[in-house]
Amino acid sequence: MRILFLLILFSPLVAGQLQAQENLRFGFQVSPVFSRMHTTDPNIHPAGTNLGLKMGILGAYYFRENYAFSTGIGFFFNAGGTLQHDFSGQYWTRSGIDTLPSQAQLKYNLQYLEIPLGLKMRTREFGYIRYFLEPGFSLAIKTRANGQINGPGISNSNNTINISNDVNALLLSVGIGGGVEYSINESLALTGGLFFQSGFSDLTRDSGTVLEPGKSPRREDSRGNIRSITLRVGILF
Repeated sequence: MRILFLLILFSPLVAGQLQAQENLRFGFQVSPVFSRMHTTDPNIHPAGTNLGLKMGILGAYYFRENYAFSTGIGFFFNAGGTLQHDFSGQYWTRSGIDTLPSQAQLKYNLQYLEIPLGLKMRTREFGYIRYFLEPGFSLAIKTRANGQINGPGISNSNNTINISNDVNALLLSVGIGGGVEYSINESLALTGGLFFQSGFSDLTRDSGTVLEPGKSPRREDSRGNIRSITLRVGILF
């Protein structure tokens, strides 16, 4: 976290040193994010949305005037959401949680170090404004994972649990977004846009057991991931 704030603090200085290289551009973002958990199991349902925050460095290398490879580095705070399980079972076994009743709601509060890579395509300038479209890919590295359990018959529902052992270390996502850049002067611009992102790697470690009535216990092997909408707010140097 301290490293990120140092990068943000010194990013204008770095950009100033590289001003002569007009194909490079840097900036930073502080962007609210709405995220939600999804799985491949029809008996596990999304049951809540997390309000999180993305904060970090933005970067772009323009190989043509209006086309750039975009990247950056930053933190994704409070990613995740809530999943409701129709059947009782053992779902966070690596975190020491015993059998939970049916309709238990497991809330994920996750933090990632995120490295995006995309292709930025922008229009020519109309007055002070450019419009852009940016499809891309993201690698996220887990730095923290906490959870809470709610539902009928569950006591201590407000207790925070360290669930790092039940969450995979890496999350891979694809996404697309678009927005505007507003030029204040030749070397400073405000940027804003809306981005959609969907994970395609399995977020959960799948070490649990489902206790479905009338059937033998089975392994909980669903693939869980995060889908999110980011309202990007940033500044470019």
